[in-house]
Amino acid sequence: MAKSWKEWEKPVLELDEYIAKLKGIAAQETNPDKHARLAARLEEFEKRRDNFINIRYSRLGPWEEVLLARAEPRPYTLDYITQVFTDFTELDGDRRHGQDHAIVAGPANFEGRPVMIVGHQKGRDIKQRAFRNFAMSKPEGYRKAIRMFDMAERFRMPVVTFVDTPAADPGVESESRGISEAIAASMLKMFELTVPIVSVVIGEGGSGGAIGIACGNRLLMQEHAIYSVIPPEGCAAILWRDADKGPQAAAALKLTAQSAMELELVDEILEEPFGGAHRNPIEAATTVRDAIERNLMDLDRMSPEELKDHRYKRFRSLGKLETV
Repeated sequence: MAKSWKEWEKPVLELDEYIAKLKGIAAQETNPDKHARLAARLEEFEKRRDNFINIRYSRLGPWEEVLLARAEPRPYTLDYITQVFTDFTELDGDRRHGQDHAIVAGPANFEGRPVMIVGHQKGRDIKQRAFRNFAMSKPEGYRKAIRMFDMAERFRMPVVTFVDTPAADPGVESESRGISEAIAASMLKMFELTVPIVSVVIGEGGSGGAIGIACGNRLLMQEHAIYSVIPPEGCAAILWRDADKGPQAAAALKLTAQSAMELELVDEILEEPFGGAHRNPIEAATTVRDAIERNLMDLDRMSPEELKDHRYKRFRSLGKLETV
């Protein structure tokens, strides 16, 4: 079983590479007959690739969904901010310790209205990943989020959060600076807000690191995102002392968007473009934008106290069990 997205996606990537080469050759071909033959061959390989993708994506299991949620080309928070919002101004620091680059935050405009954005940000290469700490926020990241939530409340700005983290930072320094308290305080602050909050899981929704900025009135989840109390490898390491049993843990954790909907943990699944959000980021951003707009319009009908009460009741109802 594949251990990474690149390994799992390798056949499609190879077809994409071959198709790109054919397009380059066809673009330079001046002979009409040869150009026609190249065009026919190109069409044949594109159909073969699309058919292959269609078959693979119709048979996705929990582990494959994990790999897709972690796909390196998948749009991240800053990508959605660029495509969906205007006039974004990133604000840094928690006014206590320092800056955390795993969480980006600041005001922006959305369809003519000011909103506050808070979201996890991953990196695409090793340098960016180190800079962003693999989207694993430290205490100052959640305290920065609290600062943004306070500002949103003060200026009556709706809040939009993007969730994409394997977990909060587990390091000794984060523990010494109170990572658990920072996450809890961020959750508490979100429950105290009287403005609308829409949260979107765009990749990995892992552990307390995710829920620290996901206590919204509406929780949306992209089709190939995951939402779980712990990353599969961490679960496997605890239960079986073997992180390689991550696929087995993924099946047990019920972490797919479909499972989250069945368990009534999320309010809506956002359909992704053919082959995943990474194959058509602009279409994915359009779907996310429409969903945010639709949900904010619904929440605008509620009074400040109703929004607060709605959020409280939503989370109090999670995990209800009925005995027969």
